[in-house]
Amino acid sequence: MRKTGIAVALVLAAASSAIAGQKNISSLQARTLLAKTKNVFLLDVRTPEEYRQAHLKGAVLIPLGEIEHRLKELPRNRTIVVYCAVGSRSTLVAGFLAGKGYGEVYNVSDGIVGWYRNGLPIER
Repeated sequence: MRKTGIAVALVLAAASSAIAGQKNISSLQARTLLAKTKNVFLLDVRTPEEYRQAHLKGAVLIPLGEIEHRLKELPRNRTIVVYCAVGSRSTLVAGFLAGKGYGEVYNVSDGIVGWYRNGLPIER
């Protein structure tokens, strides 16, 4: 029952994300942002198993289902770039964070799959 509440809250937050300030960017745009912006917080919202298989260098893993309880780990004074496999889960989380007042939040709309397909480096 509790997980249903979290899912509903994340869906509602994502629905209002455009108003709250969450922005969608491609993996190529994310790479540019990461290269030119200091102190970006890179957030991976996939499962621990997915993270072990491959992740972006410097990413912090907080799975989708744990976001609500681990908000204190996310900096409010830094740009946050959120990614998952293909952009679905990260859209929910980015919208949720923007709705919670996190300032600059970006969703990688094509996820780590797009990152990899564009030939960008991943860690295994």
